[in-house]
Amino acid sequence: MKIKISGLSEGIHHFRFSESVSLVGLETPFIDNVDVEVELKKSHNQIVLDSVIFVNTEFECDRCTVHFHKLLRADYKMVYLQGVKPVESKSDSIVYLSPEADVINISNDVRDFSMLSVPMKKLCSEDCKGLCYKCGKNLNEGECTCDKNDTDARWLPLMELKNKLNTN
Repeated sequence: MKIKISGLSEGIHHFRFSESVSLVGLETPFIDNVDVEVELKKSHNQIVLDSVIFVNTEFECDRCTVHFHKLLRADYKMVYLQGVKPVESKSDSIVYLSPEADVINISNDVRDFSMLSVPMKKLCSEDCKGLCYKCGKNLNEGECTCDKNDTDARWLPLMELKNKLNTN
């Protein structure tokens, strides 16, 4: 995903890219294509990219283990300045370009921000009920027949302690 900047007039320009996830360097859980919409604002020695990434994924729900597809969105902004990079510059969102640079390659940024858009908890839906802790039935498909009042024997000593504390 390269944007040719040599000969590009000052002002606002729009670009769209669509590439296979493998060409961008993405693997599972990413599937199909990565679509990127870029708004480029060019001025004398500065280029500002506002980018929006859309990428399809296939996850396994962390609560009920069902496989599901989800479209992820990632927004990022990058500033490109022409000139020599100062020694004390520590910003990840500012890139210094040599005056001879004629192309900006955004493939690495698209890959990195796509990977950062993966949620920590992958849920098929916000109200996923998960699996029954006894029989393993998917509770999104209906209630199970397990006795919910039956206490696990490992908890009995704590239940006895709780009862003693409540009676005193």
